[in-house]
Amino acid sequence: MSIFDDIKGKAEDLIGDNADKLKEGIEKVGDFIDDKTGDKFKDQIDGVQKAAGDFVDNANKDDAPAAEGSAEPQA
Repeated sequence: MSIFDDIKGKAEDLIGDNADKLKEGIEKVGDFIDDKTGDKFKDQIDGVQKAAGDFVDNANKDDAPAAEGSAEPQA
C-alpha cells in the first residue's frame, strides 16, 4: 500500500457523517480564493472544488448501508 492509499483511507474515515459540512466548506474556501484572486483562477478553483466534492461523495457512499433489494441472496 502506498502512502497515498494510506492518506486516502484516513481522509475517508474522517469524512463519515460530516459530508455536507465538508462540501459546504469546500465551496466557501473556493469562493474565498476566487474573491481574493479576482476570479483569475476561477476555472482551476472550480475544478478542484468539483474533484474534492466528488471525493467526499464517493467516500460517503462507501460508508452508506446497502440499499434494499440489493442484499445477498439467501442460501
